[in-house]
Order: sequence, then C-alpha cells, then structure tokens
Amino acid sequence: MSPQVLGRLKRSVLVTSTGASTRIEGSRLSDEDIEKLIRGISLQKFSDRDQQEVKGYYELLQNIFNCWKSLKFSENAIKHFHKEMLKHVEKDVRHRGEYKQQENKVQMVDEAGKSLGVLFDTTPAYLTPKEMLELVEWTQEALKKKEYHPLFVIGNFLVEFLQIHPFQDGNGRLSRILTNLLLLKHGYLYMPYVSHEKLIEDNKPEYYLSLRKSQKTLRTPKEDITPWLDFFLTAFFKQSKMAVELLSREDIERILSPKQLSVWQYLQIVEEAAPKDIVNNTEVARPTVSQALDKLLKLKRIERLGLGRSTRYRKI
Repeated sequence: MSPQVLGRLKRSVLVTSTGASTRIEGSRLSDEDIEKLIRGISLQKFSDRDQQEVKGYYELLQNIFNCWKSLKFSENAIKHFHKEMLKHVEKDVRHRGEYKQQENKVQMVDEAGKSLGVLFDTTPAYLTPKEMLELVEWTQEALKKKEYHPLFVIGNFLVEFLQIHPFQDGNGRLSRILTNLLLLKHGYLYMPYVSHEKLIEDNKPEYYLSLRKSQKTLRTPKEDITPWLDFFLTAFFKQSKMAVELLSREDIERILSPKQLSVWQYLQIVEEAAPKDIVNNTEVARPTVSQALDKLLKLKRIERLGLGRSTRYRKI
C-alpha cells in the first residue's frame, strides 16, 4: 500500500485506539473530541483529567507504532511507558513510573465512569516488585525459547500483569499499550492499522468476565486461564480478519492488471460464474481469467465451488 494510505490508516487508528482504551477506564471523550484535542482545539466541557489521560495515551501509542523495533520489553521499559502515559496527568505525578505503594483493587466502570463493583483483589504492594520481576523474566525467556506460540505467552503475560496490577493507576491502559508492542515485535505488523483497543471496548462485559474467571484461579492448585485466552485469541483473530479485508480492499486495484480487474468487477455483479462464463462476458482471455481467479482466491475475495468442469466461483 502507498505510504499516504498507510499514514491515514495509522492516524485514524491512533484516535480510535486512544478513545477506546481510555473510555474502558471511564473517560467520556468521543473519537471526535479526541480528534479536536489532538489538533489543539479546546474542549471546555470535559475535565482536565480526561484530556490529560487521552493526550498521554495518544503520544505513547504513536511512539510504539513508530519506534517499536528499537523499543525493548523489560521492567525498566514498562515503568518508562507508565511514566510517559501519565506524564500529562497532574494527579498522578507522585506515582507515575513507580510500582504501587498501597493496595489497589480492580473495578468495573460504566460509561459514565461510575464503579459497578470490585472484580478481584490484586497482588499486595510489598510483593509487587518480586512478582513483576518473575513475570517479566519468564515472559522474556518463553518468547526467546519459542517453546510456546507467542500468542499464548503474550496472553499469559497480560492476564498475570492485570492480576498483579503493579501501578496505582493506569494498569488497564498500559496493558493495551504493551499488547501493541509485544504483537508488533513478534511479527503482527498490522497492529497500527486495525484497532485492538476498539475490539475490547466493543466487548467490554466479556473482557471483564474472562479476566475475572481466569484470575480467580491464579495462585491456586487449579490455575486455568482458558477463559481469558479464549477472549484474547478470539479478539485477535477478528482483528486479523479485519486487517486482511482492509489491506486487500485498499490494494486490490494495484495488485490486478486492468483485464484481471475486469474479472473481479464481473464477479461482484453475479451470484456465481464458471470460467467460461467470465471469458464470454468480459472478453478476457482464458489464461488471464485463470490468473485473476488465482489471485482473488489468495486474497480471500472469492471462493471456489465444485471441481473439474463444474467448478464455479463466487464473491465472498
């Protein structure tokens, strides 16, 4: 895809992801409000805290998208990201970039930012440094050894990170920043073009429920994070499908030659067609029709029906 198209997509996702991630935690700014805020337009009707949190998240996520290759995953990096994410938030000046000094609890909030109740208790403050050290070291080693698929390792890191809840505030937002970084560093390069955070916001009850079910089992004889992995991988799979659809749709006119494009345009207006029907109705030579069909199958824009002489194709 052209750099201009990719740039537009990335700018759009930065706004969408910032809005979704901060609204999950109780912010009231819409994507349109965030767009204005980033352009420097004053938003009088919203609290300074909402605006400060949005600005910090946007700037940090932008840095992740642009510089992920040079960014390391480590305890120091996690603390630095937390400090950067909250650098504009005046109320967090004392604890940003530092592990919690007092106990905190995970609460579910509604759209107005009101607490709906405590979901689960987190790691005590005095155990947080030890548990974070162990978690990060295990994750680094597991990703390096490649004994487990990286999606399982990343999913495990997230559920344990949110159980520890190492910082006084901002843990949920930071977990989503780290999700983007870890997935980018392990080959999922479409993260800046389809919002992971938006999928979580759209499925917030399931997100909280899967965390609660899994985290109740941690530090027990029967640990089971299957509910969380099911949610995480389902959301990730949907994000992947959206990326394929988005990137192939934007690029299809550059991938196909003008005659091959005629084949695609014909298949969009008929229910299904055999190769000979396509040849007769587009006046495109049979070899070119076959090439176009092969490309469209690889792009998952069409599907093949039947075999041999009865083979037909239709748009998905």
